Amino acid sequence: MQGITFYQDIISSHFKTLALDKEPLNLYNPIEYILSLGGKRLRPVLTLMATEVFDADYKKALDAATAVEVFHNFSLIHDDIMDDAPLRRGSETVHEKWNINTGILSGDAMLILAYQYFESYEPAIFSQLAKLFSKTALEVCEGQQYDVDFETRDDVTIAEYLKMIEYKTAVLVGAAMKMGAIVAQTSQENANAIYDFGLNLGLAFQLQDDYLDAFGDPETFGKQVGGDIIENKKTYLYLKAMEFANADEKEQLHHLFSIQPNDNTDKINSVKEIFNQTGASEATQKAIENYTFKALETLEKMNITTDKKAILKAFGEKLMNRKV
Repeated sequence: MQGITFYQDIISSHFKTLALDKEPLNLYNPIEYILSLGGKRLRPVLTLMATEVFDADYKKALDAATAVEVFHNFSLIHDDIMDDAPLRRGSETVHEKWNINTGILSGDAMLILAYQYFESYEPAIFSQLAKLFSKTALEVCEGQQYDVDFETRDDVTIAEYLKMIEYKTAVLVGAAMKMGAIVAQTSQENANAIYDFGLNLGLAFQLQDDYLDAFGDPETFGKQVGGDIIENKKTYLYLKAMEFANADEKEQLHHLFSIQPNDNTDKINSVKEIFNQTGASEATQKAIENYTFKALETLEKMNITTDKKAILKAFGEKLMNRKV
């Protein structure tokens, strides 16, 4: 089993070889574009890593890893349209560079392409991968709908929010790892344990994303800092702030999340100040730690060597402290 950077290099090289220069260009060029932006490529890396955790060659999982990353980027194109986001990974979003119709159609094509990558596997493995993928893809859609619904609700609970990010983000991380286990043909116990590892890591990852959206460095984060605040999204930060805030702070925060000014600079700064004053920022960082440690606890359930557990542990800790 190799270190994280090894798998990242493999994925990066692999995606440069994908044959997507097909007609019509206005369908496939946006797909090439979004995939070329790179990003963290966390999910396909985890698929390759999980395959070698269970003593199989990572090369066997390249198609499954590709499917995961293509699906993830499909969801990003559509998310960016729904959020009217101008930037993705520091570059123009697909719908900004082309148009909304192109973004919708190219995204749809990516969902179909993702399924096609499973066709290289023998029937028994294909069946398991496709079943897990279908379940996960539907959960991601459900999570996205919850996210949209929450924008117009003032009574979202912490439990509801955690369920939303579990479906929208964490299940795909868990599935990415379980796909590696399926390709490696390990035991069901190992496959379920590494799914739980990925799921909890995914929850920590999304909470970290929420935190960085407000407090990240625009130069390293790659997205518009304060985007969630501009969109009036009830993130973990917001919900914790409302839980801890006094009457005046609640009233101010509620007001700020009901307006959409032309210039959002003052709104973003005011909200961030409340997040810090109420202790919501600190509580969010603590939740990130808790879900990371919960992920690390599942390593004890896996029948793998100590050195492999150490590599997975180091990855989880690195993710917890990321800045991008």
